Amino acid sequence: MNRSVQTVDDVMELLDLLFAEQADRWTDRGGAAWWDTFYTDRDRSVPFFRSAPDESLVAWHDEGLLPIGPGTRVLELGCGPGRNAVWLAQQGAEVDALDLSDTALTWARERADEAGVSVRFVQADIFAWPDGHEPYDVVYDSGCFHHLPPHRRVSYRSLLEAMVRPGGHFALSCFAAGAMGTQAPDVDLYRTGSLAGGLAYSDDELRTTFDWLDELALRRMHAQPDDSATFGEPFLWAGLFRR
Repeated sequence: MNRSVQTVDDVMELLDLLFAEQADRWTDRGGAAWWDTFYTDRDRSVPFFRSAPDESLVAWHDEGLLPIGPGTRVLELGCGPGRNAVWLAQQGAEVDALDLSDTALTWARERADEAGVSVRFVQADIFAWPDGHEPYDVVYDSGCFHHLPPHRRVSYRSLLEAMVRPGGHFALSCFAAGAMGTQAPDVDLYRTGSLAGGLAYSDDELRTTFDWLDELALRRMHAQPDDSATFGEPFLWAGLFRR
C-alpha cells in the first residue's frame, strides 16, 4: 500500500524508519543490534558500566523526596545492565525493567542474581510495552530519553501519562546542554537523519517538556569517584517530578 500513513502511529513509524535507515549509514545509536555490540565488552571504560545506582536516585530516596520501599511498583525505561533496577529491588520495590538490548539484559539478570533480588527484565521497545498494565508509583529513566528522536517526545509523554499514576513520580537523567550531546535544532536532526550520539537539553527545555508534571528537583548530577557506591557524572541532568 503506497498511502500507508493514516494515523499518528503511522507517522511515528515512518519517521522511525527514516531515522533507522540513516542510523545504519551514520553508525548512530538506532536499535538493538547497536546496543548489543555496545554492551558486549564489559571491560570497556564506560562510566555507567559500574554496578552502582545513580547518586541522584539514592539521594532523593534518602531525603524523602522519592519514597521507595516494599510494595512500590517501579518501571525503568532503558535499564541497560541493571545497576539502578537492582538497587530499586534492594529497597523492596517491585521492578519492571525494559531495554532493547538482550546483551545488556543478560548482564542485568546476572547482577540481580548476585544481589539476591528479583527484577522482571524485559527486552522491549518502550513504546511497544503492552497495554493493560496498572500505572506505576515510579517511572525511572537513566539515559533513554536523550536517545529519542524529536517526534518520539510525543509518544514519551503518552507513555508517561499512561504509566505514572496520579501522585506518582517520574525521574530521569539526561545529557545537559553544553556538557554532552548535540545542541542542533530538531529540524537539523531530520535533515541529517542522525541523533549525533544523543540530544542535549537545557533546564528550560526539560521544564517545557515536562511542564504537565510538578517539578521537585532539577540539577546537575554530582560527580562520583570510581570507587563510590553510587554513579554520578556532571554532564547529566537529574530531574524529579510528581504527577
